[in-house]
Amino acid sequence: MKVFFTPFRFVLIFVFCVITASQTAHAHVGSKDVFETINAGPYKLYVTVRMPNVIPGVATVEVRSSGANVSGINITPLPITGEASKHPPTSDPMKRSSADPAFFTGSLWMMASGSWEVRFEIAGEGGVQTASVPVPAVALSTLKMQRGMGMILGVLGLFLVASMAGIVAAAVRDARLEPGAIASPNRRRRAILASAGSLVFMALLIWGGATWWNAEAASYSLDVYHPLKVDPVLSGNVLDLNVQAFRTESDRRGRSNNDFLPDHGHLMHLYAIREPEMDAVFHLHPELAGPGNFRISLPAMPAGDYTLYGDVVHASGFPETLVSKITVPATMAGGALGPDDAAAHPQPLNAGALGDSFTLPDGYVMVWDRPATLTADTGYTFRFHLQDAKGAPAADVQPYMGMAGHAAFVKTDGTVFAHTHPEGSAAMAALMLANGNDSSAHAGMEGMDMSMPMHMDHHSEPISNTVEFPYGFPSAGRYRIFVQMKHGTTIETGTFDAVIQ
Repeated sequence: MKVFFTPFRFVLIFVFCVITASQTAHAHVGSKDVFETINAGPYKLYVTVRMPNVIPGVATVEVRSSGANVSGINITPLPITGEASKHPPTSDPMKRSSADPAFFTGSLWMMASGSWEVRFEIAGEGGVQTASVPVPAVALSTLKMQRGMGMILGVLGLFLVASMAGIVAAAVRDARLEPGAIASPNRRRRAILASAGSLVFMALLIWGGATWWNAEAASYSLDVYHPLKVDPVLSGNVLDLNVQAFRTESDRRGRSNNDFLPDHGHLMHLYAIREPEMDAVFHLHPELAGPGNFRISLPAMPAGDYTLYGDVVHASGFPETLVSKITVPATMAGGALGPDDAAAHPQPLNAGALGDSFTLPDGYVMVWDRPATLTADTGYTFRFHLQDAKGAPAADVQPYMGMAGHAAFVKTDGTVFAHTHPEGSAAMAALMLANGNDSSAHAGMEGMDMSMPMHMDHHSEPISNTVEFPYGFPSAGRYRIFVQMKHGTTIETGTFDAVIQ
């Protein structure tokens, strides 16, 4: 496609520089990137999907394979639900690394906001297998023009405006003169008037371009992700989380305050973390008392200010974290923890960093195989072990809500929160929806009761004392990690600190 750089186009570029220089980003609490482990037949893939900050935008996909040898991987983006989910576009092949044959990279255009999946078609010695990873595609910000580039384009725009005024003046004054003739005073006055008129005309063009751009920017801002708002009301020890409905359909973007899917048997997973020292954490599960109203009787909690992170999954498969704050008074008489609820009271942040092992109230110990270095924007598999009071591997480990464990990675300034599972950071309900679209993947998943945990349902035999979580820290800084495992009937919460470079 040819692009013609007319003066008017340069004026619009100049306007773009001025307007976008003042835009600010709207961040989504948690990690925008998705880290997931896929087991597809004989293949095991560690998948990282780095989502764009703007939509349309390009998502980067990284895959490390193990298990059966993989000869090639094709990837396809498509919505999880709706008519478009039945008509996938042509897949794109991933590129194998020449230095590491088990590492593949690729990229995909995400063209619209909503709940999407990345479908993987894996070929190799184990035949062809298909599996999908759900990804939330949302615009998190508007792109900002670099200040240096804006200044350069601004100077060029002013130069072009002045040059055009000069060209108009010269044309009126000199175009009809004989060679060597001198313009009369009348022609010079007409040239000045024509130059002034051209400046007025170009000013109107700039004003019109700015008006048009503001309208386009306002339209795009409707696509910038804004989480559902929550109004918390604490009466006694009863907490109501009133999720507010959107006022317009354009604000809704496929979400509602009454379209939630069960995830691990619960409509909401609520983490309550006392601020600023993060010395009390509760993993709770409110129930839906009415449309948009989650309610729970709080257990006994130390008084103080708490940040609440409520994970929900919409019917479209779109996950989001609803953030609010409450103050728990010293006079609150709390009840008991629910069957799947958990609590921990680690040392405050100002007491120093927690190490690689955490002693639990009953004498059990949780140990973290901490990597030697931890850097931002890097995918890891974090491994934790539960030991009994004698230091031996715990022999009575049970599934916790159908999983070997749950973990929350929380930045101490509150800008990052991610609730993850051994399979990865994608919501399990969304993962089930995404793979329900694949006829060759996870046979029997279609029609599964979404209210039940995905794995290990009603498991009675002890499982491994080791749990792994794929995840990558999105930014540098200090984090506190909360890991839940269950042994016998006791739910433990190990706590660890990490400083990310």
